[in-house]
Amino acid sequence: SVDAVPPELKVLDVGPMTVERFLQVCDGAGAVVWNGPLGVYEVPPFNRGTQALAEGLAGSQAETIIGGGDLVAAVQELHLADRMSFVSTGGGATLEFLEGKTLPGIAALRDA
Repeated sequence: SVDAVPPELKVLDVGPMTVERFLQVCDGAGAVVWNGPLGVYEVPPFNRGTQALAEGLAGSQAETIIGGGDLVAAVQELHLADRMSFVSTGGGATLEFLEGKTLPGIAALRDA
């Protein structure tokens, strides 16, 4: 638990129990939207949470929507991008699009 971490230390990734819980929640879902890596994925061993969740989702039946440049880089590094349904480097823009907001680039194309 987070209470077991001394104040002078930092939590830099999720643990295996958290990944397992995330995968349980996603099990049977029709779609999963994931934006951003779980830990400091650039620094092993703090990439384990992102890797485990990506591997689990790559094997699921759900539509998987991956957003954000850092997460896309991680999924590509793991050679799992082709096993995701939709991959976008626009993390914030992807979330805004899913919220139904008008994106400036799309609006400009519509108005042209």
